Amino acid sequence: MTAPTPFSKREREIMDIVYRLGSATAAVIHREMSSPPSYSAVRSTLAVLEEKGHLRHEHQGNRYVYHPVESAETAGQSALDHLVDTFFENSAANVVAALLESRASQLSVRELDELTELIDRAREEGR
Repeated sequence: MTAPTPFSKREREIMDIVYRLGSATAAVIHREMSSPPSYSAVRSTLAVLEEKGHLRHEHQGNRYVYHPVESAETAGQSALDHLVDTFFENSAANVVAALLESRASQLSVRELDELTELIDRAREEGR
């Protein structure tokens, strides 16, 4: 597994928008940004993201429509794998412990039951 290419803040925001919408034009992305730079800066960043292999575009009339190269699930799994390897000594238990410590007061009884069920299922499957 190769480490994910780090994103700048602007690149991350653009990728988040494209993943959320599924596809988007530069104009839509520009409109969706919280503090948008110039329109040409958005287009330049889109070109960089294409060069890095994160986006592709197709022509629709006289505009480009951008799509993520990887599905959100695949990109998320890759980012999660990198996070676990880098910050949690490749340990799922360390990740879960950190989540429980930082969000314990925010977890509902239902969410705790779901976590218990997932752990029980993993035990049964020998994971």
